Amino acid sequence: MRPHRLWYSVFDLMMRACHLDSCPVGIATQNPKLRKKFMGSPDHIVNFMTFIAQDIREHLAELGYRSLEELVGQAHLLRVKKSVQNHWKARKLDLSDLLYQAESDVSKRHFSRAQDHHMEKRFDDRRLIATCLPHIESKKPARLTFSLKNSDRTVGTTLGYVISKATSGKGLPEDTINLEFSGSAGQSFASFIPKGVTMILTGDANDYVGKGLSGGKVIIRPEEGKGVSADSQAMIGNVAFFGGTGGEAYIRGTAGGRFCVRNSGVHAVVEGVGENGCEYMTGGKVVILGEIGRNFAAGMSGGTAYILHDEITNVLPRINPELVNVQSIQDKSELDEVYKMIERHISSYRKPESPADPLELG
Repeated sequence: MRPHRLWYSVFDLMMRACHLDSCPVGIATQNPKLRKKFMGSPDHIVNFMTFIAQDIREHLAELGYRSLEELVGQAHLLRVKKSVQNHWKARKLDLSDLLYQAESDVSKRHFSRAQDHHMEKRFDDRRLIATCLPHIESKKPARLTFSLKNSDRTVGTTLGYVISKATSGKGLPEDTINLEFSGSAGQSFASFIPKGVTMILTGDANDYVGKGLSGGKVIIRPEEGKGVSADSQAMIGNVAFFGGTGGEAYIRGTAGGRFCVRNSGVHAVVEGVGENGCEYMTGGKVVILGEIGRNFAAGMSGGTAYILHDEITNVLPRINPELVNVQSIQDKSELDEVYKMIERHISSYRKPESPADPLELG
């Protein structure tokens, strides 16, 4: 049976055309009919950059330099603004040590050798990509298991690039690459993963989970038998699903601040969020099964957030009312859609009794 609680939806009500996907000049919209009205072209950018280059050349000539490389490190050209010279804080500052030129050779003041980012040591390059390549090429479903530690950052990102490149950006059929992880993931776990990739983490993750999610699926759940109360325990860090454009996310536990900031297409279910949730959100759907922090929906201009709560009076003070309207769900089909998302959320953290496809160890 469904719990006897009221659902409240938060949606855009801003009376400016740009924020209603009806921009009359075709700039702030995804509507193909309206985008045809946009009069801009790449040539305008070329002209703009040409003007900037010309302006820079004139400034360089005034200073007696022929290139920006010659100008790098010329600290003797810096001057304190007259407007702050007599300020009681600024007038006693001595910046001579900060502006000291340690090297006389100008060639050492700018790029002189390439950085070694040790890409071969990253988790994707060491373990994920080589293991997944056969399945990317054959498009046959596979389940792979790995263990993580919090120094493993951006897990899945480079794999997503390989998939996008191999499929011309279309991704793979849903759940083709199923990756099951255990442990504590570092920053940007599952960021930018495309369609066809499902990443399941049994454990917890740091900030920026699912950043730029592009069609993939992210599931995070606590370890069983560890005495962790997922209803009140933060299982992922801050700024999760920042700038996501598509895909699904199911978080068995709460998230930190700025959950789904600038989300434009991700459908996510979480059991509570910190401050500034759904900030600048422009699309997608977010279901929150618990508490929200203050300043919720600040700058939100699209999409819908659904909040399950017993008392609307406790929710309203935490919502930024500048751009949104809050009301209970009246439409049955909309309510059914919310409950379908919750059902998928519940099923996502229930482990299957028997795997449907081969299980491999990465």
